[in-house]
Parts: sequence; structure tokens; C-alpha cells
Amino acid sequence: MFNTITLALSGASGMPYAFRLLEQLVKAQKQIYFVQSQAAQMVIALETEFKWPTQPQKLETVLTERYAAAPGQIKVFSNNNWLAPIASGSGISDAMVICPCTSGCLAAIAHGMSDNLLERAADVILKEQRKLIMVIRETPFSAIHLENMLKLARLGAVILPANPGFYNKPQTIDDLVDFIVARILDQLQISNELNVRWGLS
Repeated sequence: MFNTITLALSGASGMPYAFRLLEQLVKAQKQIYFVQSQAAQMVIALETEFKWPTQPQKLETVLTERYAAAPGQIKVFSNNNWLAPIASGSGISDAMVICPCTSGCLAAIAHGMSDNLLERAADVILKEQRKLIMVIRETPFSAIHLENMLKLARLGAVILPANPGFYNKPQTIDDLVDFIVARILDQLQISNELNVRWGLS
């Protein structure tokens, strides 16, 4: 059972996946540790109409109100906050999702760079053999990307590209988003009914 989940946003396209996932994690009453890269903030501004505060405390308040989270359910940390609980193996994050995940973020984690809190948190999850889910949003993949994915998969990370299926006959963009978010939730063992299961339509 994963009760405390770190949600990290890097600067890839695909922020609607992250927002929908955050909504579902709140709904499932999970404790959420939230961290984002500077590039993620830029992509949010490009892809959404969401007014995104840059200061962690203000963002924490906005997210708590936006998703009707319980007080303290969402904890936002600056990407250079090395005192955050997710920076240490003695922290209590059970799992981590990087959604969306850039190829650069993938490479940094594959090579143990840990130059910021996001990368360090992923490094901690790997070394403690906890669940790391990387929602890669890149196409096509180069040999470098594929080698990095293979390296991380061998370390136990779940490589979950943002590739929605069409067998459930999606009618809206939200349907496509939900397809991927449902797969992430499945990996986190969180029951959901975001889309039709194969063979159950």
C-alpha cells in the first residue's frame, strides 16, 4: 500500500496528465509531496490557463484549494530544498511519480546526478528500492533514451510512456489523459474507474 507519494513535474509537455493525477491522488486520500523543475513552470504556462505561483507556500495553498485537499495533504517543496523529507532515505515517501518526465530528467536520474531535489528524490527512491514511475513524454526515442530507460528498468523503475490507447474509443482529450492516469494509478495500486478495462466493455 502506497500512502505517501511524491509527485514530480519536469519540463516535458503533458501537464494535463499531472493535474489529473494530482486530483486523483487527493481523492484517494494520499499524502502528496510535490516538487517541480523550473522548466515545468514554463510548460504549465504554455499548456494551461492555470495561474501558477512560483513560491512553494503560495503554490501549496493554491493546490490545496483547487483540489479540495485536506490541510497538509499536499506539501510543496522548492527544487533546491535539500532539507525536504524526500531528499533522504529516512524520509517516508513510499513511491514517486515523475509526470511528465523529460529525456533530460531521465538521463540525470539514470546516471545518479542528483543536482536538484527532484533528481535526488528519485535517487533516494531507487536506492531504497521503492516504486519509481517515470511518465516519459518524448518521441521518437533515440538510442540514448532507450539505453537510459533500460538501465532504469533494470534498477526497478517503471517506464510508463504517455502513449494512450484507442480501443476504448476516446471522445475527448480528457479521455486520452484518463487512459494514462489510470495506468499510473494501477501501478500505485489505487483503484479507479477512469476508463474501460480491456475485455470489460
